[in-house]
Amino acid sequence: MDYQVEVNGLTKAFANKSALKGVDYAIKKGEIFGLLGPSGSGKTTMVKILTAQLQHTSGAVQVFGNDVSKLKDPAQMKRIGILTDNSGLYDRLTVYDNLELFCKLYDVSERRIDEVLEEVNLLQDKKTIVKQLSKGMKQRVTLARAILHKPELLFLDEPTSALDPTNKGQIHAGLRKLNKEGTTIFLSTHDMQEAEELCNRVAFLHNGSIVELDTPQQLRIKHGDSTIKLLLKNGSTVSVKQDMSGANAISQYITNGELLSVHSNEPNLGDIFVKLTGRELQ
Repeated sequence: MDYQVEVNGLTKAFANKSALKGVDYAIKKGEIFGLLGPSGSGKTTMVKILTAQLQHTSGAVQVFGNDVSKLKDPAQMKRIGILTDNSGLYDRLTVYDNLELFCKLYDVSERRIDEVLEEVNLLQDKKTIVKQLSKGMKQRVTLARAILHKPELLFLDEPTSALDPTNKGQIHAGLRKLNKEGTTIFLSTHDMQEAEELCNRVAFLHNGSIVELDTPQQLRIKHGDSTIKLLLKNGSTVSVKQDMSGANAISQYITNGELLSVHSNEPNLGDIFVKLTGRELQ
C-alpha cells in the first residue's frame, strides 16, 4: 500500500495538557482524508505536526515515507500545500502580486495564477489590494496560494469556514478536480456536510483520540438502526424494518394510495459523532 502519511502512537502535550493521545492512522495516496472534530479537539495541532510546524511529544510521523522532519527541506516543502488559520498574506500587495511571489518560489508559470483564481472565484478581484478583502475572500486567496503549484499532498485546516454556500461549492469542485489530477488531500473540518461530500474516509477526533475511522458510507451503515421511514399522505410517519415485513408494509401503503415518500434512517456524520462522544461537531 502506498501511503502519503503514516501516524503511529502520536502524542502531543502542552505543559500538563495532552492535546493528542496515542493517535494511529495512515492516508493512502490519492484519497481525500477527513479529520473531524469540534474546536479544541486537536485538529489544528495535528495539521501543524504533519507539516513540520510543531514537534510532537512521542510516536512516529512519516510523510512521503520519511520522518516528518524532512519536510523542513525546501525541496520537500514544495511537494506540499498548506492552508491554516495563520496562512499570512502581504496585505499591501494585490491578490495577483501575492500569488506572483509564490510562482517564483515554486518555479510555477504565472499563467497558473488566473487558473487558481478562477477555481476560487476571485479572478475578477486579482488587482485588489489584499487588505481591502473580506475575511472569506482572504481565505480563498490563501487556498489559491496553497494549490498554486499543484502539490502532491495538500493540508487544509477548516478551508471553507468563512465562506457562503456558493463559494463553498466552487471550492469543493476545485478540490475534487485537484484530487482527480493526483493530489492527496488531508482535510481538517468540523463541517460534517463538507466531509460527507468530499472525503473517501473520515476519522473522528475527540479529546485528542481517534474514536472512529472509516468511509462515510460504512460509518452510516455501522451506526444506523436498519429501519426505513415512510411519510404518509396524511402527514404521519411510520418506521419499518428492512426485511420482508417492512417490504410488505410498504407494498400495502402503496396499494392503498397512502405512501408519499420513503426515507433511509441512516445517520449523518454529525449524528454519529454525537452518539460516540456526546458532543456536537460545531
